[in-house]
Amino acid sequence: MQRNSEAGGKVGALIIGDEILSGRRADKHFSKVVELLGARGMALDWAYYLGDDRARLAEAFKRSFANGDIVFSFGGIGITPDDHTRQAVAAALGVGIALLPDAEREIRDRFGDETTPQRLMLGEFPLGSEIIPNPYNRIPGFCLRNHFFFPGFPVMAWPMLEWVLDTHLAHLHHAVARDEQAIIVYEAAESTLLALMHRITAEYPAASLFSLPSFGGEGVRRHIELGVRGEPEAVAKAMEEIRAEVSRLGYEWTGR
Repeated sequence: MQRNSEAGGKVGALIIGDEILSGRRADKHFSKVVELLGARGMALDWAYYLGDDRARLAEAFKRSFANGDIVFSFGGIGITPDDHTRQAVAAALGVGIALLPDAEREIRDRFGDETTPQRLMLGEFPLGSEIIPNPYNRIPGFCLRNHFFFPGFPVMAWPMLEWVLDTHLAHLHHAVARDEQAIIVYEAAESTLLALMHRITAEYPAASLFSLPSFGGEGVRRHIELGVRGEPEAVAKAMEEIRAEVSRLGYEWTGR
């Protein structure tokens, strides 16, 4: 399936924080990233949840920088002892950390005479970074090598992400044509459709097949949502074959 085309061609999300892994807070970033990307004709290729472990974060960033992926990272950019993102990024790239002039300006404009050395630490980022403006409180995030780092708070992170998508990544909006089609196949088992699925996958590499079974329940019949997403012409041809084969096998089906 064709995806976003920039550098390594993949778009990923890293959602960071022990509070997410422990269940003290529920993640809201994943679904919002999917929504904001989809509205711009883009798609998410991968996502990871990671705790507040500096070494593990550094290793994850080292891999994603090496892959050339576009990465959206949420959380861990504060200055308390449990915030490790900026240090992990610096370690992954082997660079130092310094106060960025643009970040200092934003912080001083925000706090005025109440600017302190501790508050200025919020503008210290890995060398080579640029700031991401924060319309909520002017404490910026940062970006470096197709990686974009946001606070964990949705009220700040989401408008910052939209700004990134509409400035840094505007050239990727609807850059790859995509379509998605599916049918609902009633009273079918995935095992009986497996040969069809493998054939479609082999014949149409520009389309990605999905099969989502439902075991039914009160007022709901057992069924499988069977479809493909990807390059529009491949999707159309693949679905034509799927519909024909499902009908040949004698299953009742409806369009989604």
